[in-house]
Amino acid sequence: MLELSVIRNNPEDVKKRLAVKHFQQLSLVDDIIALDQQRRSLQQSHDDALNKGKTLAREIGDLFKQGKQAEAESLKVQSATIKEQSQGYQEQLRTVEDKLRETLVLLPNLPHSSVPEGNSPEDNPVVRQGGTIPTLADDAKPHWELAEQYNIISFELGTKITGAGFPVYIDKGARLQRALINFFLDEARDAGYTELQVPHLVNEMSAFGTGQLPDKEGQMYFANADHFYLIPTAEVPLTNVYRDTIVKEGEFPIQLTGYTPCFRREAGSYGKHVRGLNRLHQFDKVEIVQIQHPDKSYVAFEEMVRHVESLLQKLGLVYRIITLCGGDASFAAALTYDFETYSTAQKRWLEVSSVSNFETFQTNRMKLRFKDKETKKTRLAHSLNGSALALPRIVATLLENNQTPEGIVIPEVLRKYTGFDIIS
Repeated sequence: MLELSVIRNNPEDVKKRLAVKHFQQLSLVDDIIALDQQRRSLQQSHDDALNKGKTLAREIGDLFKQGKQAEAESLKVQSATIKEQSQGYQEQLRTVEDKLRETLVLLPNLPHSSVPEGNSPEDNPVVRQGGTIPTLADDAKPHWELAEQYNIISFELGTKITGAGFPVYIDKGARLQRALINFFLDEARDAGYTELQVPHLVNEMSAFGTGQLPDKEGQMYFANADHFYLIPTAEVPLTNVYRDTIVKEGEFPIQLTGYTPCFRREAGSYGKHVRGLNRLHQFDKVEIVQIQHPDKSYVAFEEMVRHVESLLQKLGLVYRIITLCGGDASFAAALTYDFETYSTAQKRWLEVSSVSNFETFQTNRMKLRFKDKETKKTRLAHSLNGSALALPRIVATLLENNQTPEGIVIPEVLRKYTGFDIIS
């Protein structure tokens, strides 16, 4: 949620920056300004009435002490009227504050100044690229055919048990999943992240805190009997660990990591581009989260980008890093870099990670603050997160790019985790 002071102090700049995200409801900014002015006016009237009531109470007390009963009774009538006015102001103020809050949550985060204008993924500029695209045999297979050939993933069993988008990993396929999770967690630990095991269901306040509600309500699975949401990413529970918290400045950087399954409805996702592991309703992911001092969050952002990049390099995958343009940026992020790996068999790039800086957008919703040593004032921290990494498309490209006539070769860094060198 945007800070009200930012909107109040420069509404035209806010509109200009929101336009980079192609946000169509710019009139909401004017609505917020008007509601804020109304709120402040009502607050002033309420405060004035309270102060006047206190003054009258003292005067009434003095008059009673002086034996001026009639004058005191007259002022008591006036005091009752002021008290009634004060209660009216308070009720109006509560209504306006609720409306202001409801309107504020409709605004997306402001994009960072480096975010390029653009309308779609085709407009996302490449930051850099690494690795060499391997040359495969003419009869190279996509991962869903390899999965069947080596009996390591069954899409049919998943459909039987649950439905499409819930694969079953078998034998070496399951061990490869576990190997990747452990590798990613160990790498995060070595980079200074503290591992947490967190719930896979969250309450409404947690989903609101990280921006999933009300923006992505239709994309989450909902357990209506208990009013819990299945997490779409570990970002939600990890970041909410610090909801309603004032941290000490000396605690920065707060670095958390965790493995969880992720659940996404992916409504409306059909076609060849979502075949196999390309898009699932349940998948595994290791997440990294940072809570940072505002002055250091973009240094932390680059560190997180380099961490994800190092994972792809160690796995020997071809990758590229792109900046999400305004039209492709998420509701909550100020700046996002996406990572894509190249699927040689499918001849297309597949997104495997997003690293984002949310600045104060999430922390304002969560009331996640710190005490500034210099000013002694309470300020909002910055929050960041990144996929390090999401498994499905990593597995897809590992299977496809490492296929040989003898079998699928396992990257060297994973072999101590898998216990085997090849799937054959």
